[in-house]
Amino acid sequence: MNTIHILYHQLIEAWNNRNAREMADLFAEEGEMIGFDGSLAIGRSDIYGHLSPIFESHPTAPFITKVKNVQLLNTEAAILRAIAGMVPPGQTDLNPDVNTHQTLIAVKREDKWLIQLFQNTPAKFHGRPELTEQMTKELRQLIK
Repeated sequence: MNTIHILYHQLIEAWNNRNAREMADLFAEEGEMIGFDGSLAIGRSDIYGHLSPIFESHPTAPFITKVKNVQLLNTEAAILRAIAGMVPPGQTDLNPDVNTHQTLIAVKREDKWLIQLFQNTPAKFHGRPELTEQMTKELRQLIK
């Protein structure tokens, strides 16, 4: 597993552990996060301030993820693309309504990889239910 995979998995683990501080600290100082609902948070402080109340007041579902592609853009920038689903608390199967494409752009600053941008885009596939079924089937194979 390469460094960009590890950074992404740290982000997902922090989400699954409902730890806003760990998530925010993975971002570059001016990093950006675009949430599933389109919310934009810029900078570690804003990202922490956005995530903290979510974890405090909502029983967030953990992500099940699959990295689809990692591309090194140059020696100090990379892009990772993944798909993700969520198993709601108290359930054992994915909720296809919240499947998502995730994009992470990483930058290397002082020999450390940080997240410059993380975007969660709903995978709605309007009018193409077979694509929802395909993604859900692919993610179900990862449920332990």
